[in-house]
Amino acid sequence: MPHVIAEPCIGTKDSSCVDVCPVDCIHPIKNASDHPEAAQLYIDPDTCIDCGLCVDECPVHAIFPVDDLPEEWHKYIQINADHFKKG
Repeated sequence: MPHVIAEPCIGTKDSSCVDVCPVDCIHPIKNASDHPEAAQLYIDPDTCIDCGLCVDECPVHAIFPVDDLPEEWHKYIQINADHFKKG
């Protein structure tokens, strides 16, 4: 069960979660060329190992296990996955 980054991350893009991820599944990283135009950070569902380390690091409480994601943010499951399907 991967984790998902939801709406509270929009405009924040705090990279504390990136720093603790042991499998580098959260993108774009701060110095990446696509970081400035990204609305939020995203978790790659195919790479996430469900360790949960990112959850406690998020200052805006935007990261959830898929099963605990609030109903109003379920669209972010697909939004996160779609980010990694680009080109």
